[in-house]
Amino acid sequence: MQRMAEAADLAAHPGGRTALSGRWRLYWLVLALGAALLASLPVLAGRDALGLFLGDTARRGDTTLRLAVATMRGQLARFERLPQLIAETALVRALAASPDDPDLVARTNAYFKHIAVLLGASDVYYMDLSGTTRAASNHDTATSFVGGNFAFRPYFYDAAAGGQGRFFALGTTSRKRGYYFGAPVSEGGRILGVIAFKVDLDAIEETWRGGDDEIIVTDPEGIIFLASRAEWLFAGIFPLTEERLAQSAATRRYADATLRALPLAETPLRGGHRLATVTEAGTGAREFLLLSEAMPDVGWTVSVLLDTASARRQLLTALILALLVAGLGSMGLAVMGQRRARLRERLQMQTEAQAELERRVVERTSELANVNVRLEAEIGERTAAEHDLRKAQADLVQASKLAALGQMSAALSHEFNQPLAAARNYADNALTLIDRARVGEARDNIGRILALVDRMTSISKHLRSFARKPGQELVAVNLAEVVAAAQEIAALRLQDTQAELIVDLPADLPQVVGGPVRLQQVLVNLLSNAADAVEAGADRRIELSARASAKGVRLSLRDHGPGVPAGLRERIFDPFFSTKVVGKGLGLGLSISYNIIKDFGGDLKVFNAPGGGALFCLDLRAVAEASGGQAKA
Repeated sequence: MQRMAEAADLAAHPGGRTALSGRWRLYWLVLALGAALLASLPVLAGRDALGLFLGDTARRGDTTLRLAVATMRGQLARFERLPQLIAETALVRALAASPDDPDLVARTNAYFKHIAVLLGASDVYYMDLSGTTRAASNHDTATSFVGGNFAFRPYFYDAAAGGQGRFFALGTTSRKRGYYFGAPVSEGGRILGVIAFKVDLDAIEETWRGGDDEIIVTDPEGIIFLASRAEWLFAGIFPLTEERLAQSAATRRYADATLRALPLAETPLRGGHRLATVTEAGTGAREFLLLSEAMPDVGWTVSVLLDTASARRQLLTALILALLVAGLGSMGLAVMGQRRARLRERLQMQTEAQAELERRVVERTSELANVNVRLEAEIGERTAAEHDLRKAQADLVQASKLAALGQMSAALSHEFNQPLAAARNYADNALTLIDRARVGEARDNIGRILALVDRMTSISKHLRSFARKPGQELVAVNLAEVVAAAQEIAALRLQDTQAELIVDLPADLPQVVGGPVRLQQVLVNLLSNAADAVEAGADRRIELSARASAKGVRLSLRDHGPGVPAGLRERIFDPFFSTKVVGKGLGLGLSISYNIIKDFGGDLKVFNAPGGGALFCLDLRAVAEASGGQAKA
């Protein structure tokens, strides 16, 4: 855009050089500012500049520090009330009253050892008012406290005075660090001894090690007693003056451990940040951002030391970016000067290119006009073809309607034959029963005839073409009831063929998803086909069984007829396909049954059973498998 503006200035205004000279003065001003930025880079690289990039590090350190403090407080609060509860037990009070009773001592030792393991304590022990340990959880170890005197520890004399003892120290006997809780053992308002409960904080310390940050915990004298780096333990972050050493020695907080000063130099920065430089032999000086939080209830200070290498890398990146910006600015000014020298040449080239473009536009316009004429002719041809296509589609739709009407008529004829035959049989029986004055049985037959009429009404209502899904909802169906109804309808056909129907339905079958009338229709079709298959054979058994399956329920119907030839199994469910002789069937029963089972979300398959005969398997969904607990289409 700037290049086009300069070109317009030179082309339209002969005096445009004066405006460009004014722009050059602006470019020189930008160049001077870039030089001033380069001159100030050493100042930006100082310690104060580092503070600008320590924000993210400080936020991460605050999170680590809060987590460390919360962990320490939670660990101490977990055991705070336990010593007093132990001191109030009957066994401990009995030992305090009779400290020389060997039986009480043995029982108390075992009790202390049990609760130390149960509560996760390092040691639990009882001391009399002289500070001598009478019973301890570690009584059977090489570092047993029994017989040891700890009267010099603050947790003892604070508890012996009736208060709560709290103290962190290095054990004089076990040589292990721990936090000690002390609680008085009293009887009748008189203090008899002190219960000590030692908690090991090494587990917390272990979680700090291996991380990116360093964590230390210092006592009131500034001596490190917990640290993520083992080599910093028992080192002081403050000068180890005689006064500080005397205070530690008075309580023997660190036993005979060697105390030393940690070579740490602290430097404050703008923004409230504190830099700490630690110089160690072998690793040299290392710079940290120091964040601290006091725990006044225990007299500790928790500090997190975060490496400043990341912030220094950000500072270095900012300096490099500033250098790149200044360099790119200088290069831009040089390019602008060179471009101005070539601007007139480009203006001439643009004028020639514009003339060539206008000539090509005229040529292309003529070509497009010719193309439009050809397109109009093609559009006319396609319009006529589309009209012919729509007419052919209308003819196909009409033919499909006629074919569907024929299929529906044949299906109705096929589906009504069996209920009509059964109804005729019940009507004949009803007349005979009326003649014999057996009105109750006749009424029962008439009820069955009405049920068959309802079934035929339902079939005529819900029968659909093979390519259209019904709008009927699926419900939970009791398989035993459907089988019983289908068996009743097909009874006449089974009786005519002298077929023996063997039904095996477990009582605990789940309900299946489907429609009771349509599922009954499928079973009647399959039973009728099975009766036709065994009619000419010696073995006229038909076996109907059901079992729970992975998908729901599998219903199996086996006959002992000739079976289905292998070449016909793929076509057996096609409409109007039949293996029977002419006049014995329309070939619609299995096709209708197959589509009904598919509507239920199930499957219908046919196999040749081992030993001969056909085996039809209906896989139906169980109601429990349907979403929402209620089956719907």
